[in-house]
Amino acid sequence: MATGYILIAAILILGGVIATVGDRIGTRVGKARLSLFNLRPKKTAVIVTIFTGSLISASTLAILFAADGGLRKGVFELEDIQRDLGNKREQLKIAEAQKSQVEGELNRARQEKTQAQEELQKINQSLQAANTKQKTTQAQLNRTLNQQAKTQARLNATQSRLGGIVIRYQQARSELQTLYNQRQTLQAAVEELKAERQRLYAEAKQAINEAKTVIEKRDRKIAKLDKLIQNRNLEIKQREEVIITRESRLKELEKQQQFLDQEVARLEKYYQSYRDLRLGKLALVKGQVIAAGLITVDKPNAAQQAIIQILQEANRNANIQLTEPGGTPANKEILRVTKDKVEQLIAQIKDGREYVVRIFSAGNYVRGEKQIEFFADAARNQLVFSSGEVLATTTADLKNMTSEQMRQRLDLLISASQFRARNAGIVESVQIEGTFPRFVTQLQQTEQEVEIKAVAADNTYTVGPLRVKLVALLNGQILFST
Repeated sequence: MATGYILIAAILILGGVIATVGDRIGTRVGKARLSLFNLRPKKTAVIVTIFTGSLISASTLAILFAADGGLRKGVFELEDIQRDLGNKREQLKIAEAQKSQVEGELNRARQEKTQAQEELQKINQSLQAANTKQKTTQAQLNRTLNQQAKTQARLNATQSRLGGIVIRYQQARSELQTLYNQRQTLQAAVEELKAERQRLYAEAKQAINEAKTVIEKRDRKIAKLDKLIQNRNLEIKQREEVIITRESRLKELEKQQQFLDQEVARLEKYYQSYRDLRLGKLALVKGQVIAAGLITVDKPNAAQQAIIQILQEANRNANIQLTEPGGTPANKEILRVTKDKVEQLIAQIKDGREYVVRIFSAGNYVRGEKQIEFFADAARNQLVFSSGEVLATTTADLKNMTSEQMRQRLDLLISASQFRARNAGIVESVQIEGTFPRFVTQLQQTEQEVEIKAVAADNTYTVGPLRVKLVALLNGQILFST
């Protein structure tokens, strides 16, 4: 009893000390707003609390296991004890089966003994009858003696069998006694194991109840700490919201400053381009096609050669564009060609299909530039517009329009067709099929409002050119076309 009180007192004192230390650590972590593993202070304090509770549980179990060997044995060796108990029960069943078998053999031996005794009684009766008849005649005596000899032989044989049966009976009884002794030993062992199991179960239950009591006290203390932490976290959250509001306002002002800087830079760039354009020095516009071509790679090694050829063509065109009027174009490397750009183009066109490769100017460049940047694009040479597909539509009515207005309307129609062609990625420019002046003359002679459509004259692929046919319709019927 004294050892149990000392053990309980040690557990309570150790739990209180660890809880106090955990409370101090959690308070300092909360005040200092420390962070472990890049977690928020609130989560860090929760981790410290969890670690403290785990330490209390671990120390409690360690003290219980160190102080009570029976509890440690019951927890860690209970399965071995149960397995040994099962083996003993199996042995007891086998012994009972052997006992039943021996008892059956003993019963059979008893039956044989009873049968032999009955036969002996019958022989004795026959012997008495023979002795009675002996007084009557000698002949009957001789026959009786012969019969007695035979009977004596049978009696000897029966007695021999009876002796063997008695010996077997004694052996069976000895084995039965041995099995009975083993059964008593096994029953005693089973009872001892049952008692040990009940004792271990009671001790484990008591230890669990004590642990539950300690855990409940710890949980109440943790709940108080959680409430205190929540209040502090609420205050911290309010302060953080104020800080976040100020930081968001500061970031918004920084974004506005960056946007204004970008706008100033863009306006300065546009002003420089406008000034160069006014002075007539702007030779290449950003996004302008410097060179284009249709490439089909049949062999893996031919892709690099095809890309080099189109880059050389773009380099020649750039030299021509950037040369001063009246000057001779120089034959120098003006395009800034890098290995990455060449490999990227090769990777796009090496599958053996038809591709339209275009080299674009990466910026606005004036005459006399020594080096320019470019970007390239490889697009599949596929069908973009089918023959007869409508590209743009407008109307014309010379009763209410002048010839100049009609020409502006046609120019807008052609510009819309060019815009669709550029958006679709067609390389070549738009071509008007047929005679455009004749179409204008026919349109001027029409006194009704007609619908004018720009349609694709042929199947047009990415490589171009786009051939456009102008068609004038009245009530859905074609009047004339280019």
